[in-house]
Parts: sequence; C-alpha cells; structure tokens
Amino acid sequence: MTPSPPSDHLSDTQPGSSPPNTSVESQFAYGVSPGRKAFGAFMTTLVVGCALLAALPLFSILWTVITNGVAHLSPRVFTELPPPPMVDGGGFRNALMGTFWVLLLASLISVPFGILVAVYVSEFARDSQFSKFVRFGINVLSGVPSIVAGLFSYGVVVLLMGGFSAWAGGVALAVLMLPIVERTAEEGLKSIPPEIRQGAIGLGATNFQTISQIVLPSALPFIATGVTLSLARAIGETAPLLFTALFNQFDAKSLSDPTATLSVLIYNFSTSPFQNQKDLAWVASLLVIGIILVISIVARRIAQRQAF
Repeated sequence: MTPSPPSDHLSDTQPGSSPPNTSVESQFAYGVSPGRKAFGAFMTTLVVGCALLAALPLFSILWTVITNGVAHLSPRVFTELPPPPMVDGGGFRNALMGTFWVLLLASLISVPFGILVAVYVSEFARDSQFSKFVRFGINVLSGVPSIVAGLFSYGVVVLLMGGFSAWAGGVALAVLMLPIVERTAEEGLKSIPPEIRQGAIGLGATNFQTISQIVLPSALPFIATGVTLSLARAIGETAPLLFTALFNQFDAKSLSDPTATLSVLIYNFSTSPFQNQKDLAWVASLLVIGIILVISIVARRIAQRQAF
C-alpha cells in the first residue's frame, strides 16, 4: 500500500491569494465602541475646558495690566518722583530705589540664615528630634500671613528704632523669604549623593571642607532657585511694608527713614481719586509683573542646571 502524502493546510490556498492572517495582533485586535469614543472625546474636552478656565483669570489680569500700563509707560517714570494730584507726568524713582534697598536688606538677612539652617538640619542633625522641630517651625512660618510678619517687625524694629524705616521693611520681608530659602536649600543638600561626602572624607577632607567646598557648590542651583523665588514673592508684598517701611513721597535720605516701595505705591495710588496717580499705579503694576516674570524664568533656568 502506498502511503498518502502528509496534508498541509496551506495546500488549499489558491494561487495568487495571501495566506490567512495568524499574527498575534489580529488575534487580540478589537474595535472601540462608539460609546467609549464619545466618552473619551467628552472627557478630553472637559479637561481642556477646565484648564482654559483656570488660566482665564491670569490672562485677564495680564491683559488688563498690559493694556493700561503700556499706554502710560515712558522713560520719565524711572527718573522722576511721584506727582502731586491732578498734575501730569511724574514717576516712581523713589519707589524703585526703595524696593531695591528693602529687598537687598531682606536677602542679606534671610539667605545666610536659611542656608545655615538647611546645612544644620541636613548635615549635622538629620534625624534628631531638634531637626524635626526646626522643620516643623519652618513649615509653620511658611504659612504665616504676611501681615503677621509686618506686625512682628513693627514690634521688634519700628518700636525700638522709634520710626518706620527700610530696615524694618527688610526684616519683615526676610521673615517671608526665610522658609523658601531654607526648604529649597535643604532639598538641594539632600539631593547630593552620600558617596560624594564619603569620597571627600576618604581623601582626607574635613567635615567643614566637605560641606563648604563640595556639598554647597553642588547644591548651588537649588539655593539660587530658592533665592530668586523668595524675591519674586517678596517684591509683591504690601501688608508687611505698611507697618514697617510705610511710604515716602521723596527719596529716602538713609535706610533709617520711611521708604517708598512699588507695592505700597500701587496700593496708595490705585485707591486715589486722581487719574494721574491711578495711571502711575498701572505702570508700576506692569513693572512688578515684568520683574516677577523675569525672576521666574531665571529660576527655572537655574533649576535645570543640576550637578547630580
């Protein structure tokens, strides 16, 4: 008996026709029902709509400030003093200089203290009970209303010095800047791998040399980011400066005199019944928003330069 040849299912395939599709994708392929497509489109539209709705107040504020501020922007606003009521022209030269000095004093107080506290809680007492207490105090301080910082500086500086001054304003803003500087610096120090410290100590470096010459320079992007973000918050604060630096219609002769700032000028002139002062308040608002925008961009650029 002659054995029959083995059967092959491909032998039934007609000439010129493609073989049956037996891929894994075809076995598990399935179609999306119209209901699921409609639900997905609805949720996408809802999310995009909510995002646009959340950004609408920001765009509205920017449009209002830009349109009103650019219309009255001129070089003389940077070189002249605030005008009296119903007099065209004028500027806020004194407020610009006062803002610079107050922020400089606040930075000189908050930045060293914030960095030193961050070094202590992250390098010397990371898991101690006292470090936990310090972190808790920093968290509480970050949530304190700005007017409370102004009252603190009023009681500590204004009453002791016998008057309002740029020093008092710097202390009030330093209280607000300190938590931001400390928390960002601490996170930066924590991001440095322990092997870096161990390698430096293994090469004979002291603990002080390791922290000052290796750890702190490596965490510098975090520290710089914290400083810029704290400045962006402090430049727009008004309530603490009303109790400390107050205002001055002229140039302050010293840091111990009442000092004009942009935020207080905006507050005073925006509530003024005179149109020329309201126009100047719009220009000052535009300048403050521009400064905050530039500081935020610089902070993001610095944050991208991570050593580790």
